[in-house]
Amino acid sequence: MSDTPVIGVLALQGDVREHLIALASADAQARPVRRPEELAGVDGLVIPGGESTTMSKLAVLFGMMEPLRERVRAGMPVYGTCAGMILLAEKILDPRSGQETVGGIDMIVRRNAFGRQNESFEAAVEVAGIDGGPVEGVFIRAPWVESVGAEAEVIAEHGGHIVAVRQRNVLATSFHPELTGDHRVHALFVEMVRAVK
Repeated sequence: MSDTPVIGVLALQGDVREHLIALASADAQARPVRRPEELAGVDGLVIPGGESTTMSKLAVLFGMMEPLRERVRAGMPVYGTCAGMILLAEKILDPRSGQETVGGIDMIVRRNAFGRQNESFEAAVEVAGIDGGPVEGVFIRAPWVESVGAEAEVIAEHGGHIVAVRQRNVLATSFHPELTGDHRVHALFVEMVRAVK
């Protein structure tokens, strides 16, 4: 049906398949996006988890960084998880050499703030705007948000740290909801895309 938004998943690295499944479960038409011409054909985009420095370099290599920035500035809805959150930040504390961001949310993010890979954990997270109780979040070498600007809305915290933020059409979570089978965060994002489609 025409009301079904087409949402891409940036398929340079990371858990692309899980996001495609979660988006399809939330009534979106989901497709991988690797090139600028594929980006031009979507109503919204998910930037998955992965390794943020590698993703940044691959986005530049594939000619995606500037088109991504332009689409975000033009109001395309974007949702970033984990490394995706880092890419959507205006500023990273201690960025790796050559690491760039797409921007979109006025926030400062700390990479790997919750610890190393072997310190990964799951936690129930209350997310503002999502009904039905806490969302199960998987934190894998996850960032947290050190601070946000006036236009960014904090929608979830865990352990005293900001783990989910929304600014207009841009959404970001430190955690991976796509790994849990709970697709309510993706459903929220699909509604955000539908609202501007």
